[in-house]
Amino acid sequence: MTIDLTRRTLLHLAGASSLSAAAIAAARAEGNTAGSGGPTFANRTPMRIGMVTLRVRDLDKVADYYRDAIGLTVMARSETGAQLGSGGVPLLNLQRRENAAREERNAAGLYHTAFLMPTRKDLGRWLVHAAKNRVPLSGFADHLVSESVYLDDPEGNGIEVYADRAPELWKWEAGTVAMATNQLDIDGLLALAGTQTTNYAKAPDGLRIGHMHLRVGDLERADRFYAGTIGFAPTRKRTGAAFLSSGRYHHHLGINVWQSAGAGPRDDAATGLAWFSLEIEAQQILEAQQQRLRQAGAAVEAIANGIETSDPWGTRVRLIKV
Repeated sequence: MTIDLTRRTLLHLAGASSLSAAAIAAARAEGNTAGSGGPTFANRTPMRIGMVTLRVRDLDKVADYYRDAIGLTVMARSETGAQLGSGGVPLLNLQRRENAAREERNAAGLYHTAFLMPTRKDLGRWLVHAAKNRVPLSGFADHLVSESVYLDDPEGNGIEVYADRAPELWKWEAGTVAMATNQLDIDGLLALAGTQTTNYAKAPDGLRIGHMHLRVGDLERADRFYAGTIGFAPTRKRTGAAFLSSGRYHHHLGINVWQSAGAGPRDDAATGLAWFSLEIEAQQILEAQQQRLRQAGAAVEAIANGIETSDPWGTRVRLIKV
């Protein structure tokens, strides 16, 4: 299979006729109408994404998807749930909820889970795997700080698969990082991977969740919770969205109201995001978070190695000391 043919295959899977059309689709995925550092940077900051738990109706179908399409390893599986990860590190929990209602797109909740490849070459290898296995895609884009591909799992949970550029290439000005939604250099990615065969048997051991992107009902209220109380620092704001991080990563968390402005409390019985965890490097950070949460009147529950709380729409967040 030549590079050009693989490129056309990827465009077909993304439902696009050209790279510019695919960039427009990726822009919609990000709400934008206008050498790799990898997870070693994203996951050594004082606070970073740990695990994600989703409620799903068809456990087998969704678990198989993350195994086959993304390459996660099934670490545990039962009648009621499954745990998947990479390199022995658990990243995704799935909980069977056969009779659950589907969470609406305009509700608060998950926008996408972003799986961060260790290197740009790994992203290219995965693209070849996606093309050869006809994995449906929804768009691709170059965000300046990273290169990204978008898709959805069988129950509509958004996914981003991406690779970071080296942090020294990111451009910062007055605490704001430059990001955009440009055309992805598919040919350059594929040239790193080779297109004759796919050697992507599973996700690389260094794959991690680099960031979470959430739908919220109100940006200011979400910012007060995730920045003021949890302690993330803002890195970029734009119409209808904000991005936050720890340790000058471009973003560990995206929040937007593109579909969900005015959304009320989430339905705990519906499908979608049940909880995600933040790994906390220092005990004093966790203690300060707990104090701010109590001062804000948020419910706080003790769990193993940390605490659990909920954002204003009921998305549960676990703060775990590592």
